[in-house]
Amino acid sequence: MAAFLTVLESDLRALSAEARRRYPAVKDAAEHAILKLRSLASPNEIAHNEDIFRIFVMACEVKNVKLSVIGLSCLQKLISHDAIAPSALKDILSTLKEHGEMADESIQLKTLQTILIIFQSRLQPDNEENMAHALGICLRLLENNRSSDSVRNTAAATFRQAVALIFDHVICAESLPTGRFGSGGYTSRTNSVTSDVNRNIKRLDRLLELEVISGGPSLMRNTLTKTGKLGLCLLEDLTTLAAGGSAIWLRAGSIQRSFALDLLEFILCNYVVLFRTLIPFEQVLRHQICSLLMTSLRTNSEIEGEVGEPYFRRLVLRSVAHIIRLYSSSLTTESEVFLSMLVRVIALDLPLWHRILVLEILRGFCVEARTLRILFQNFDLHPNNSNVVEGMVKALARVVSTVQYLETGEESLAAVAGMFSSKAKGIEWSLDTDASNATVLVASEAHAISLAIEGLLGVVFAVATLTDEAVDDGENQLESPRSDTDPPTKCTGITATLCMSMVDSTWLTILDALSLILMKSQGEAIILEILKGYQAFTQACGVLRAVEPLNSFLASLCKFTIYIPNEAEKKSVLLSPSSKRAEQLVDQREGIVLTPKNVQALRTLFNIAHRLHNVLGPSWVLVLETLSALDRAIHSPHATTQEVSTAVPKLTRDSSGQYSDFNILSSLNSQLFESSALMHVSAVQSLLSALRQLSRQCIAATLSNVGQASNQKIGSISFSVDRILSILTNNLHRVEPLWDEVVGHFLELADSSNPQLQSMALDALDKSICAVLGSDQFQENASSNSVDESRDPIDQSKLRSLECAVISPLNDLYSLSQSFDVRVGSVKILLHVLERHGEKLRYSWSNILEMLRSVAHASEKDLIALGFQSLRVIMNDGLPTIPSHCLHECIDVAGAYSAQKTELNISLTAIGLLWTATDFIVKGLMHWTEEEFGTDPRNYDKKEEPAPDSLEKVTDITYFSNAVERDKLLFSVFSLLHKLGADERPEVRNSAIRMLFQTLGSHGQKLSKSMWEDCLWNYVFPMLDHASHLTATSSKDEWQGKELGTRKGKAVHMLIHHSRNTAQKQWDETLALMLGGITRILRSFFPFLRSLKDFQSGWESLLVFIKNSILNGSKEVALAAINCLQSTVVSHSPKGNLPITYIRSVLDIYESVLQKSPNSGDHVSDKVKQEILLGLGELYSQAQGMFNNDMYKQLIMVVDSTIREAKTTNNFEADYGHVPPVQRTILEILPLLRPAAHLSPMWILLLMKLMHYLPTADPLLDDNEDCLKPVGKSNHIPANMPHATSSTAQEKGEGFILNNTYTLFAEKLVPVLVDLFLQAPVTEKYNVFPNVIRSLGRCMTTRRDDPDGSLWRLAVHGFHRILIDDVKKLKPAFGTDLPITRSSRIHVWKEVADVYELFLVGHCGRALSSNALSAAARQTDESLEMNILDILGDKILRSDTDVPLDILQRLISTLDRCASRTCCLPLETVELMPSHCSRFSLTCLQKLFSLSSSEISDWSLPRSEVSKISIMTLMSRCDFILRKFLTDENDLGERSLPPARVEEVIFVLQELAQLVIHPETASSLPLHPHLKEGISKENLRRRSHLLVLFPSFCELVLSRDSRVRELVQVLLRLTAAELGLQKLELSS
Repeated sequence: MAAFLTVLESDLRALSAEARRRYPAVKDAAEHAILKLRSLASPNEIAHNEDIFRIFVMACEVKNVKLSVIGLSCLQKLISHDAIAPSALKDILSTLKEHGEMADESIQLKTLQTILIIFQSRLQPDNEENMAHALGICLRLLENNRSSDSVRNTAAATFRQAVALIFDHVICAESLPTGRFGSGGYTSRTNSVTSDVNRNIKRLDRLLELEVISGGPSLMRNTLTKTGKLGLCLLEDLTTLAAGGSAIWLRAGSIQRSFALDLLEFILCNYVVLFRTLIPFEQVLRHQICSLLMTSLRTNSEIEGEVGEPYFRRLVLRSVAHIIRLYSSSLTTESEVFLSMLVRVIALDLPLWHRILVLEILRGFCVEARTLRILFQNFDLHPNNSNVVEGMVKALARVVSTVQYLETGEESLAAVAGMFSSKAKGIEWSLDTDASNATVLVASEAHAISLAIEGLLGVVFAVATLTDEAVDDGENQLESPRSDTDPPTKCTGITATLCMSMVDSTWLTILDALSLILMKSQGEAIILEILKGYQAFTQACGVLRAVEPLNSFLASLCKFTIYIPNEAEKKSVLLSPSSKRAEQLVDQREGIVLTPKNVQALRTLFNIAHRLHNVLGPSWVLVLETLSALDRAIHSPHATTQEVSTAVPKLTRDSSGQYSDFNILSSLNSQLFESSALMHVSAVQSLLSALRQLSRQCIAATLSNVGQASNQKIGSISFSVDRILSILTNNLHRVEPLWDEVVGHFLELADSSNPQLQSMALDALDKSICAVLGSDQFQENASSNSVDESRDPIDQSKLRSLECAVISPLNDLYSLSQSFDVRVGSVKILLHVLERHGEKLRYSWSNILEMLRSVAHASEKDLIALGFQSLRVIMNDGLPTIPSHCLHECIDVAGAYSAQKTELNISLTAIGLLWTATDFIVKGLMHWTEEEFGTDPRNYDKKEEPAPDSLEKVTDITYFSNAVERDKLLFSVFSLLHKLGADERPEVRNSAIRMLFQTLGSHGQKLSKSMWEDCLWNYVFPMLDHASHLTATSSKDEWQGKELGTRKGKAVHMLIHHSRNTAQKQWDETLALMLGGITRILRSFFPFLRSLKDFQSGWESLLVFIKNSILNGSKEVALAAINCLQSTVVSHSPKGNLPITYIRSVLDIYESVLQKSPNSGDHVSDKVKQEILLGLGELYSQAQGMFNNDMYKQLIMVVDSTIREAKTTNNFEADYGHVPPVQRTILEILPLLRPAAHLSPMWILLLMKLMHYLPTADPLLDDNEDCLKPVGKSNHIPANMPHATSSTAQEKGEGFILNNTYTLFAEKLVPVLVDLFLQAPVTEKYNVFPNVIRSLGRCMTTRRDDPDGSLWRLAVHGFHRILIDDVKKLKPAFGTDLPITRSSRIHVWKEVADVYELFLVGHCGRALSSNALSAAARQTDESLEMNILDILGDKILRSDTDVPLDILQRLISTLDRCASRTCCLPLETVELMPSHCSRFSLTCLQKLFSLSSSEISDWSLPRSEVSKISIMTLMSRCDFILRKFLTDENDLGERSLPPARVEEVIFVLQELAQLVIHPETASSLPLHPHLKEGISKENLRRRSHLLVLFPSFCELVLSRDSRVRELVQVLLRLTAAELGLQKLELSS
């Protein structure tokens, strides 16, 4: 409010400023008003104070433009804010009238603006004078020729708005409902007729509301308010002006009639409630307006002027349309006249634009469903009125039919298609009144035809809309065609009856017109619209049960779906220049071209079929014939679709290729039949009957036709079959009433003589059976293993009958058909059914098994193979679902397939299926087994409860009533296997034997004692005896394999392996398999089997059988027998389940076999011996805790005798450097034979036996020594060792030969002996310690005879391992209770010294004869020699050992002897000596220097003794070397010494200079007592050894070698320093 006052004060200031000079009165009044305004606070106060209002009127009266503009603006503000009293309206209107007469345009516009504001405010005139005064101002400005266009336009707009405000005020004053129900005039078209219908339905919903509010004639009233009278006066004057008269009340002359008519059209459309409620208004409408319109609507050649203008005609027609649309119920006669005139106008020879305007009006009626309903109900259904709707439809149809008579028909059709295409894009066609131009003429004709087509389509969609409303309202059980209930036969509802009448009166006319356009037109958009009309009308006919229109439209539509051109059309297509693509793609034999029209027609047909599936009935045949042709076209390589443009998206071609339309249509084709699940059962049966009828017709045709016609018929049959399957698949929930119809037709096809039809029928039957069994009602069976007793008996009965009905056709086909292919197909179907749905079957197993049994007895190989596949599915997956009474039959059928002779592989696999049956039987009865035993037989002796994982819990219902039934089933399986075990075919009997023992091995823990006894004595041992007998008596003649053919006239046979080419060898394999099976059950159940009656006798007979098999059987049988015995004993020995008597029996068997086996190099015999030896090793390693001394001796004697036999055998492998197999095996098991803790005394026996097989003593060196007599106490050697003391004499008597076999075995034995010796206990070790050292030493001495061999090298490594890892670590702990005596240690060291002395002096550092050793080998041997010296010098002599002094003296003396070789040999020999010999000598000399040197860190008493002995030996050796060097040098004269001698002297001198000895070592030197006293006083490391050699140094100063003289000079200086002598300096 404050802002309004501020603006008003600002305007007053501007007014005062503008009037300051020329109009002082205005200026003073303005200033006075400003002061007044400051005292006012609201518009109401301003309204009561006329000073403010008067100043603005005063400013206007001056008639100055600027002042008038300011004054009018301020008046507008005051009016807008209700700041002017109503009494001032007259003065304001007077002022406005004066200003309206002013010539200034801005003043005129301001005046009009002020008038509009008055009508919008509370100052709106409420009396005739003011109202006429205000409206007159607008009309005068509108009529004034001097007014500018903007003023006239503004005046027209202001007058229009004023009229609207007046009538709005009338409605409020008359207390009528507000709102404009007519939505303001004629509506424009949308991009489709369907959208127009839908939009007009929404718009006319308001009319229903208006009818309810305004009511009928009983609610109309005659009285008017003052405002109502003003409106009535205005309406009458407008009517008069529209008629060309003068308005008395408005005081206006004639104005443009079109302007007045436009206002009348506006009032009629937007203020319907006035004319339906107020009688005065209704009278004016009836008598004045209708009269005006009728007069204006008359057409003749004399109409001129404005009345003949298109704009005026359009207004007249629109007004007429509003009266017909909105007031036809009250103005029935007038509306009928108007409609008749409109229909008649179309047929008159009037300008084309005039007819187009009329067609637009008629089209508007057609697309408005409620208008059409009212018209049809008020006129066509009324007996006294004419059929205006029917006439309107016929008139529109006549316009459409003119297209075939026009000279420009083709052009007009193209133009019509273009208009529909433009409309689809949202482009509206506009009327051009200049029709002289030819192009415009064609377009106008096309426009008229388009409007007529849209009108007809509007009728179609309106009927469909009204029908849908009837369905939605539920009129008298009128239901959707997709309802699941039975459809009613007659429609009786009000709306339904009206729709039915409308269909009856219009369908034929509409069909003719639409089919004509659809046939002739190629435009995409128009085709789409017409097909939508087809669909809508057909659906409406289906809902209304109008059979004749439905079939007629359906038949017409089917004509446009598939187009197969005739010969003339084919030629025309090929000759057409626009058909290049079709020429490439269309085959002349069957050229099916799907145009866009065909594609869309097919889509429409699909939509109709989806919508009307429940009411089509017999009409399905039409649809199916079309769909069959479509299916043939889709799968035809010669079919194609035409290229289309991209104008309409719905018909636009997919960019992926020419077959995209086919893909879409194929999908729609499938979806139609998939939706059969939504149909009523009777409708589905009708559809199936139609498909069967189509198929039967084609079956008959295939018998009489050949070639392409026959192929087409087969394609139709295939279509019918596929669709029947689709229907069945989608109606599985209610398959019972449909199954007989479906399967009956398939059996008819299978009975046909045509192979294609037979194959088609079998495939369809397969799919249908699998589909039914895969349905939900069978799905519950898959979740349980037996019949569910809780299920309703009625449901069970239905399910039983359905299952039997589903399976029985297979049996009928197999047993009744004479065609082999059909029988094969029936078995294939059974296989597929079992594979996919076998777990769901319950009631048809007897029929299935009987069918499979008959297949097993067939002679055809293919049938047997298929039947067996079915049996395999049953046995692998279906046993849990088979009733218990069918299991015996199932096992018998498996036996039948096992025994058949047609196919070997089937027999073998069938035997494997018996395992599945046994496994199922045993697992199904496990809970009885648990109750009977309470434990697993494999744990029989331990009496432990079985682990949860070892026994599977039975959760399913058991199929067997008691253990007797179980035994019968198991014995039936065992009996079959027993019979098959004697089959003449090796593969079959071997498979049966494997299966028998696999069954016993896997499920033996679940069998009772009685069953085990029956199995062993009635099946296992009789089968073993039978196989053994046939093995001994079978033929040894070689077999020839199966004849494969001929080559060069000779038969070509399949090769058979030499191990299986006789009957005896085949039975050997069988016997070996039986022994392997016995091995398995003994290994698994031996403790349990021992508890069986007569087991001991069975065991003894088995031992006899095994012994005979090893001695007399083939290699395969012998090895199997050994494995049987070995596995049984070894597997149970660690568990303690095996008494010692069984181990003794095994040893006796092995010993007997080895003694009786032929002593030959036969490979078979060697392999048996190897297995026995390996068995002995494994037996002892597993059961050593159960062995006593006698058993161990027996074991060693068995091994010993085998070694002796192997040593005397000449084996060719030894010639190639390989140890013979038996000896290799012995070497493998020797590490396993080390005595256990309780067999400790047996170490001596084992080690002594092994040392017998090493080289014996050299008689030249050790002739009288009993080298293998063990040392130590006699109580360590068992008294009962017959071979221990006499072995040496025995060996000497035998006279072993050093052959290749002996040497190779000794080489491999040395590391084994050393390993065993190191593992022996300390006490037992020292009893044979010297013997081991001596034996290794003798092996080392073989270097002289065999320097290239490996024995001496391995012996060196073993010798040093023993010394380093054992001797060095063991020191006699005096004062303890260890059983190692000092004498034992001395004896050991004596043997060590002997070995070193013999090997180093006699075999190291010498030029031995060799077979051209490589440089690498020589370097390796030299490294080995140096390693020996390192170990002796660094590991033994320098360590804290208990070596006696005399042994130390011998060891050091050995090093000295080796070091003296270079200096002691003659000079001629030294020159020939190899370099490694001199290096070995120098290394020994260096070890002497090392032992003599002083190292404080490791000094000890033993070290001191070694140092003292070493220094004395070293001094003697150095003195000898130096003197010998000087003597030889003098003897040679000018000649030089050999390099080796010079290097030796230089080495000695250098080492002497570097040597520092310990004082304790120095005390042992042979020096003068005075010198020794000096040494003892100075307890330091000294070089006292130089004093001993001082005389030799003095002599060497005369040597010719300068290097020697220099070294001697150094030594002399060191000697002087040792004596404390220093050089005298003169200065001091």
